[in-house]
Amino acid sequence: MIFVLVGLRVEEANAQFLRKVGRKQLPYWSILVDQSGHGNFTTIQSAIDSVPSQNMYWVSIKVKAGTYREKVKIPYDKPYIILKGEGKRRTFVEWDDHYNTSQSPTFVAMADNVVVKSMSFRNSYNNPINSKGIKPAVAAMVSGDKSYFFRVGFFGLQDTLWDDTGRHYYKLCTIQGAIDFIFGAGQSLFERCSISVIGGALDPGLPGFITAQGRTHSEDENGFVFIHSHVFGNGTTYLGRPWRSHARVLFYKTNFTNVVQPAGWDAWKFHSNKGGITFAEYGNFGPGSDTSQRVSWTKKLDLETIENMTSTKFIDTDGWLQKQPF
Repeated sequence: MIFVLVGLRVEEANAQFLRKVGRKQLPYWSILVDQSGHGNFTTIQSAIDSVPSQNMYWVSIKVKAGTYREKVKIPYDKPYIILKGEGKRRTFVEWDDHYNTSQSPTFVAMADNVVVKSMSFRNSYNNPINSKGIKPAVAAMVSGDKSYFFRVGFFGLQDTLWDDTGRHYYKLCTIQGAIDFIFGAGQSLFERCSISVIGGALDPGLPGFITAQGRTHSEDENGFVFIHSHVFGNGTTYLGRPWRSHARVLFYKTNFTNVVQPAGWDAWKFHSNKGGITFAEYGNFGPGSDTSQRVSWTKKLDLETIENMTSTKFIDTDGWLQKQPF
């Protein structure tokens, strides 16, 4: 089944048109996914496949509650897609690929202008915790620009969320894992998110790592910023280690429980280049927020930099967020 729009005038390239009903702006059309057979499709991927290549109109794909055992990919040529479930505890997408990081994601968003709401993605190879050996197993990979995730869950153990490239906004999301479970070179703001550490799944005494950020050069604009969030769980964890030489991560006014290691951060493979790393904390609270034993090379950012990084200006200088169908 392919959905085709007829009689709509395209007025500019790369449009993201919405139709107005009263004062509301709504997608041009909606698709229903219901694995019980009471919708347009029974799988999420088949619904995505039905969207025309080079689509220019917001398409809403509504996914009924349930656990969908499938891999889902939004390719480069299908922007302006909204995936909306019935709650991140009710609508799950899961698969169990592992070993090869690039091939393992349960969910992949390659296109620009993707909105995901009220659903969860799980890589079930090591989550829930089991006796299998720990392997990189990605729950979601986000590589497109201008992507928004609202009340979305990401569940894994190692390499849960691959925040690859592009500008991304995560709000009220839950991200669970133990080793490098938020990694990549995205330029991303995480607001009021729950960072669930399951370090207890690791060998006794072995700490985990929340972030592995991949900024390569000092002039690159990417980085991870966590604001008004909550770090909790079991075992212990470092806030991050650098995946690339100029990794940049800021935690701002976030609640740290005692899962956070006193040292806070690890230099991993870049002990000789600590000066290029920007790991920073500001205004955090809770038993894990004591910075008296932090590594000496964390950055003290000036207030102007902090203000710029902790507002939506960090990811949005051209107004794309206001154009998203929140």
